Amino acid sequence: MELLLTKIEKIFKDNIKKIFGEEFSENAGIQYSTRNEFGDFQTNFAMMNAKKMGKKPKEIAAEIIEKFEPNDIIEKMEIAGQGFINIFIKDSKITEEIRKVGEEKYDFPVDVSKKVIIDYSSPNIAKRMHIGHLRSTIIGDSLKRIMRYIGFEVLGDNHIGDWGTQFGKLIVGYNKWINEEEYKKNPIGELERIYVKFSEESKKNPELEDIAREELRKVQTGDERNISLWKDFIDSSLKEYDKVYKKLNIEFDLYNGESFYNDLMPGILELLKEKQIAVSDNDALVVFFDEEDNLPPCIVQKKDGSFLYSTSDLASVKYRKDKLNVDNVIYVVDERQRDHFKQVFKIAEMMGKPYDYEKHHVSFGIMRFEDGIILSSRKGNVIHLFNLLEEAKSEARKIIEEKNPSLPEREKEKISEVVGIGAIKYFDLSQNRTSPILFSWDKVLNFEGNTSPYLQYTYARIMSIFRKIKENDIEYNIDYSIIAETLNENERELATALLKLPYWIIKAYEGYKPNLIADYLFETAKIFNSFYASEPILKETDKEKFNTRLMLAEKTAFVIKEGLSLLGIEVVERM
Repeated sequence: MELLLTKIEKIFKDNIKKIFGEEFSENAGIQYSTRNEFGDFQTNFAMMNAKKMGKKPKEIAAEIIEKFEPNDIIEKMEIAGQGFINIFIKDSKITEEIRKVGEEKYDFPVDVSKKVIIDYSSPNIAKRMHIGHLRSTIIGDSLKRIMRYIGFEVLGDNHIGDWGTQFGKLIVGYNKWINEEEYKKNPIGELERIYVKFSEESKKNPELEDIAREELRKVQTGDERNISLWKDFIDSSLKEYDKVYKKLNIEFDLYNGESFYNDLMPGILELLKEKQIAVSDNDALVVFFDEEDNLPPCIVQKKDGSFLYSTSDLASVKYRKDKLNVDNVIYVVDERQRDHFKQVFKIAEMMGKPYDYEKHHVSFGIMRFEDGIILSSRKGNVIHLFNLLEEAKSEARKIIEEKNPSLPEREKEKISEVVGIGAIKYFDLSQNRTSPILFSWDKVLNFEGNTSPYLQYTYARIMSIFRKIKENDIEYNIDYSIIAETLNENERELATALLKLPYWIIKAYEGYKPNLIADYLFETAKIFNSFYASEPILKETDKEKFNTRLMLAEKTAFVIKEGLSLLGIEVVERM
């Protein structure tokens, strides 16, 4: 299904080429109008090219309208302001396009030939996931869904923190303070406890840090007991994470963590030395950047021979090209790592082909409590993500019991899960990812206004229309041969809104901003609910109007369901 916007762009480019010549036909400047009175589309072509043509914008706009060849899409065009052209689409074309929604796949005007990896979630082993992990996890998942929907080949990689200094500390804690019985029942909870205890005890006894470094060295050199403990910590953690991912309906294609790249890191250092990118400095291996790069030096190997996150990320850059042949890697990591990724990307560029491929750090604002405190598992200052999801489900259940107590128990349980978890995801994804988020239970579990439950309720309301049709033995199948050629104001507003879903999908992809889809869905749901209140469907006796309105309801349900799925949110047929 070719997008209506694409069709308008082609028509304008063809006409501009005929009127003004090839040199002006590259960019027609077509965009959706911001208000209904400005038409369906607008173009600022005249204003963009006035200086180059040596004419006033209004003169150019008038010439376009005068010489524009008739077509079966555009009803009329009008000049607005200093030279904007407002474009009005024929009602018959709008209904023709609406028929295709949900029947044909969108033909996105995007080059999808690139193979993409999205690196997201990435919790540290031996710590339960808390709400600070929520943003990377669900933003990354949504971007993966959006890009796959458009047509990209996308791999989701959970780059887990399964290597490094914390394992020395955990082994010390395990040797000194482990409660074996509790570890069997709740391994990750017990590991978390001894990790916090190590942090407290090492302040009193700094020698514990030296002992931890020695225990880590044993892991790195293959000590049998420490390797066994390390593997056990990882297995226990992944089982715990899987509970959260299942609730969130999130899957990964790869779990290539820090340890996966450990054996590859010496090779990356040799490459950096061979290309004279990294040099010895005070017995460490360091990359220095040009002054114009405005970056601090990047250590890729410490004096003691140990590696850093930069080394691991550079090894992943090389592996992902050599073994997976990717063209683009998207790192969904919070804003505090901005300088780190600038360094890594610049070093990859210095490495040259084939490692200077496309890379993006999709940063996001971090989650804080309302008093400004940042979450920290080291301080034990966390709200565990699994508990948050359970609490959301519980709050949703209370509302369902109040609104629809007669539903079967199994259905109440399913609806509570879908609505509660949808509320958590939407709370995050509906906000601009670059903004910090202040966590409060009232905000997270708010089910009114611009929320997922509002959208899910709108979908359920539409499903109730079709249930009533079946119950009253009304012909269910929409007769597309009996659809109005002329739409009233409410019908037209809803129809044109429904056609904008693919446009906002593209915009969300281009800016890595799922909130643009959320904003679109909320506005569309408001338009539908206004339409529903103004235009009767089930009581409509005119066959043409009945079919038209029923079609619009059906297409609205499709758009809401499809849009929410790109945010990783499900719908229910009744609430």
